[in-house]
Amino acid sequence: MKAMILAAGRGQRLRPLTDTTPKPLIHAGDKRLIEYLIEALVSAGFSDIVINYAHLGEQFPIVLGDGEKYGATFHYSPELDGGLETAGGIINALPLLGNEPFLVVNGDIWTDFNFASLKDFTLAQDTQCHLVLVNNPEHNTEGDFSLGQDGQVQHHGEDKLTFSGIGIYKPAMFTGLDNSKRPLKPLFDAAIQQNQVSGQIHHGQWSDIGTLERLNELTQQLENEKL
Repeated sequence: MKAMILAAGRGQRLRPLTDTTPKPLIHAGDKRLIEYLIEALVSAGFSDIVINYAHLGEQFPIVLGDGEKYGATFHYSPELDGGLETAGGIINALPLLGNEPFLVVNGDIWTDFNFASLKDFTLAQDTQCHLVLVNNPEHNTEGDFSLGQDGQVQHHGEDKLTFSGIGIYKPAMFTGLDNSKRPLKPLFDAAIQQNQVSGQIHHGQWSDIGTLERLNELTQQLENEKL
């Protein structure tokens, strides 16, 4: 299974850092945010990785190279400055992702999720995607989706959870969609209405590093773990 890291976001809330550095290339502790994900993916057996970029995108191949130093092979999917959003970025990268289901991870999260648990994951015939959900953080207290007892992701439920930015997708989910700016949420909504989305809960560590405050919290956490 191939993996894709979504790294094209502008990172407005992390300015001024993102005025000169793409958000996934910002350091948290000793490593860049994207490097924690790369190392976790490679450790789990995902060595063929697609990385999209837009804002200051030329920095990615310069900083990360072709993946050899991480034990991986990188394929870059460039977008115009401004990006294509989440679904648009995936659609643009489909020629690099192939015809089989693939893993997609947001490039601005930090997590201890065990990606190896998804390496040989098989989507059911009538399922378009599989989402990893987490307990709601303070910045998303109302959550995104709920998870039924049958493992189906739902719009309605008492205990809503937050989409972690980790998911497995069939290429067919994007069939017929033009290569333009497009978010993932409407695609999720349509697939959920057809009972075509499965999910699981990750109870471990997860953070969306979307603000300077959360970046500083992660940096402090990593420093404490070194002591």
